Amino acid sequence: MKVVSVVGARPQFVKLAPIAAAAAAANIDHVIVHTGQHYDPMLSDVFFEDLGIPTPDVHLGVGSGGHGVQTGAMLGALDAVFDEHSPDWVLAYGDTNSTLAAAVSAVKLHRPLAHLEAGLRSFNRRMPEEHNRVLTDHAADLCLAPTEVAMSHLASEGLSDRSVLVGDVMTDVLHQVRDRVAGSPSRLVEELGLTPGAFHVATIHRAENTDDPAILRSILGALASLDLPVVLLAHPRLVATAAEHALDLGQGSLIAHAPLAYPDLISAVLASRSVVTDSGGLQKEAFLLRVPCVTVRTETEWVETVDLGWNTLATDPQAITDAVRRAAPRPTDATPYGDGRAAERVVRLLLESHG
Repeated sequence: MKVVSVVGARPQFVKLAPIAAAAAAANIDHVIVHTGQHYDPMLSDVFFEDLGIPTPDVHLGVGSGGHGVQTGAMLGALDAVFDEHSPDWVLAYGDTNSTLAAAVSAVKLHRPLAHLEAGLRSFNRRMPEEHNRVLTDHAADLCLAPTEVAMSHLASEGLSDRSVLVGDVMTDVLHQVRDRVAGSPSRLVEELGLTPGAFHVATIHRAENTDDPAILRSILGALASLDLPVVLLAHPRLVATAAEHALDLGQGSLIAHAPLAYPDLISAVLASRSVVTDSGGLQKEAFLLRVPCVTVRTETEWVETVDLGWNTLATDPQAITDAVRRAAPRPTDATPYGDGRAAERVVRLLLESHG
């Protein structure tokens, strides 16, 4: 059986790692296509190296651009890739433009499509990610859901007959990396001379937080006002926007730093007091590491993190600072994201569905 995985952004590379390992263990012919949606080495190449993912078989090199331009370029290139490799399954990951392009190309060329991380919903139609995931779920032949909540969303949209609960593959790789770095000092702590447990880790990159300089200024101001150092892992989008509008990423308590390799990120989060982010992946990783998180959004797809008290949604500057300073969450041993063996289930389902 041949499976073509289409990935293009940091969270997808993390999800790809356990899938690639499980596919190899099952002797599946696994072709990896990197669209080039994230092209900065710290957001792309380093993930393949650090997570032991095979070098991509195809690199489309699409790069940045508006949603239509980027998705269209991927779509045109993927048609040729799928024609050449004739996959038994196209596996799309998450909610990026790479996901949507893979879905449209697979459907048009009559290639079976499986969507990993299906059923997540923010119910915010202003988010491009919401459109991408809804369209991909409805195009897919197999919806691979990470949680019971995701399964309920798929059922409400009439997709129960093609939906399967497999767990969250990011849990698979996070558990492995956590165990690998546990007990070792954080490189970030050593580099910056930080005190473990006495600093925060932050990432801000979503369009709704960076496109409007007034909104971004207020978020940066809130982080800068905190009592402990805030290490801001600055995505290239954030750096460019800040430079354009003369916003200081090193004001007050802020310490601007380049993005980290995945093991270094996990080690830094483990050593931190809390996380402040607008990333879908990092808020969930913080929960899995049992580190309190503040998500700078009005909604989240990972509602379990909020329900269990480990994640707070906040967009107003005062609400952000209040949330960061709140009391520690109540301990929990809940495992809403599975047992760390989701990738094995995904590969088994693909094999069984192939017949």
